[in-house]
Parts: sequence; C-alpha cells; structure tokens
Amino acid sequence: MKVNNKNMQTIWMDNNSENIKIIDQRLLPFELKIQELNSLKDVIFAIKEMQVRGAPLIGVTASYGMYLSSKIDSSYENLIKTGEELINTRPTAVNIEWAVKKILNKIKNQSKEKNTDTILNLANQIRQDDINACNNIGNNGFELLNEIYDKKKDKVNVLTHCNAGWLATVDWGTALAPVYKAHRKGIPLHIWVDETRPRNQGFNLTAWELMNEGIPCSLVVDNTGGHLMQNKMVDVCITGTDRTTATGDVCNKIGTYLKALAAKENNIPFYVAAPISSIDFSMNDGINQVPIEVRDSEEISYMTGLDKEGKITKIRTTPTNSISVNYAFDVTPAKFINKIITEKKVVDATKNSILSLLE
Repeated sequence: MKVNNKNMQTIWMDNNSENIKIIDQRLLPFELKIQELNSLKDVIFAIKEMQVRGAPLIGVTASYGMYLSSKIDSSYENLIKTGEELINTRPTAVNIEWAVKKILNKIKNQSKEKNTDTILNLANQIRQDDINACNNIGNNGFELLNEIYDKKKDKVNVLTHCNAGWLATVDWGTALAPVYKAHRKGIPLHIWVDETRPRNQGFNLTAWELMNEGIPCSLVVDNTGGHLMQNKMVDVCITGTDRTTATGDVCNKIGTYLKALAAKENNIPFYVAAPISSIDFSMNDGINQVPIEVRDSEEISYMTGLDKEGKITKIRTTPTNSISVNYAFDVTPAKFINKIITEKKVVDATKNSILSLLE
C-alpha cells in the first residue's frame, strides 16, 4: 500500500543482513520508523508492545520469531518452548497459535539441521499467503460495496472500528481491503473512522492509511457511531477480527460489540473481514471460550500525542491513584453479523456456512 506515494509493507526480510524489518507502529502517524528484529527477544517485545499489531500481522511476525530462535537452537524441544512463549504474548488472536502449529507440524519429523531453512521458507510462505488472502478478501468484499453503490447511486459511507487495514496485515488489510479495491475502481467512498480508545488505532493508523491512499474520511470519537447510524449517515459497517469461532461469534477490538448492536437496531449491514487463519474451528462459544486479553492500565490512564513543540509526549488523563481496567477485546455474537468476508468466499455467520470453508 501507499506511504507518501511509495509502495510499502509492514514486515520484510533484509536480504543483506537476513534480519527482519518492521514498521514501528507505536510511533505512527507522527514518525515513520523502521525497526530491525534480530532475535526472538526482539520479536516478543515487538508483539507485546504493539510495534506490530493486528491478528494476521502478529501471526506472520511470530513465524519469523520461530526462525530467529532456530538460528540459535534448532532442536524441536527449543522450538516447542519458543512457540509457547510466542503464543503467550497476545492470547486473544488465534493467528500466532495457527502459525506456530503450522511450523511445528512441518518440522516434527525431520532432522534439526534442516529446521532453520525449513522454518524460514515457511515463514516467507506464510507472509506471502497473507498478502494473497488479503488481496482476495478485498476482491470479495468489493462486490458487497459495489452492490450498495449500484442501489444507492451515490457515495458509500463506511464505518470501521480499530485498524484492520494494511498495517494490521502484511499488505492490503482485511476490513479496509474492500475499501481500497472500491476506491481504485472508482466507487465514491467516505469512511467514518472511530478513534478506538485506548490506543487510538483508528485515529493514528486507519486515518493515516486512508489519507495516504487519498480516500475521504472523517474521524469521530467512539461513541458517535450510534448517532451516525440513527441519522442514516452510515451505509455499512466493516470490521476485522482477532478470532472468529466456528459458529460465527467474532472477537475483535473492544467496542465492536456496541457498533454491531447499533447497526442491528438501525438495519445497517455489519460485515466482518476474516482471513481463514483468524477462524478458530475448535471453538463454538465466543463469549465463554475466547480468552480476553487485559492489557496494562496505563493505556487508559495515559495518552500519547504531539505537544506544541512537535515532540511525542505521554500525559496522564485520569486522577492519580485511580484504578483503570483495560479489556482489549469483546465478542460480538453471530446473530449481529450479516456476512463474513474471507479470502475464499463470503459466508454467513453460521456453523454450516463457516465449515464450508474447509471443503
């Protein structure tokens, strides 16, 4: 995707050093900094501290973490331990576990001398597969936006929550991939961008992406969505997902459930863009089975931004010694979701429809 009119992706291998490079997303939109990952420790820090974030991207990053660990100790026993460490960095998103299991299954019956090369090849393949999947999600989701445009014959207003653009993947994104495809095919669009507290991924990341692509967007605080829908200022909602159950329950950034409730009340379609790697076919009950990450309370009690001198500054916004609880995700039951957009096809949020993706 575009950054200052140049194509860029979120993670890649430096061909000279064989180290992994990423965009440090903590600094966006104020600073574009490339960070090098040289070790498993670097990868764990990058995932935990959200230098990289978004379910598909952290899955890809974890696969490179397995590779970097194997360069030090390529034994299967060490790689099992490495996989457990990586999975524990962000427990809600299923993609890390998916990537780790894919790698461990590939190497379990081969000699350890082959493991490093095998893991690197597989990590590179997982990265490319993510690009291909998001491209296909864009194409499939475009058809849904095109249907709305054909009926309306006017600008399509899309509301999205959190960031599920290319910064959450390697390229294209999930929820924003259909938006990018539609924009490039000439459909007039306007995107309502939720701030997405407490880390402001909407304001900091989604808006930055859309502005780089030249897509009209308006930034609104999280609680504005209901008002917009009630006053017919939204045609469709599209979000991403960190884990979707086999029955269609969707776990996504905190606040997604409230958007889905408002969409249902106002008869607005609510779509979820989900690569198949984000679907947990072993789970049937999102509310009772998906582990909900509780992050550092300082993400709530402090905010980061530019001060008057143009320096990135962290300030406290809550009373000293107050208690903050930072639930990072919520679960939207399947009954509130109209369609799930995958790289294979668009499915209903029902078990039979979702299981057809395995055929």
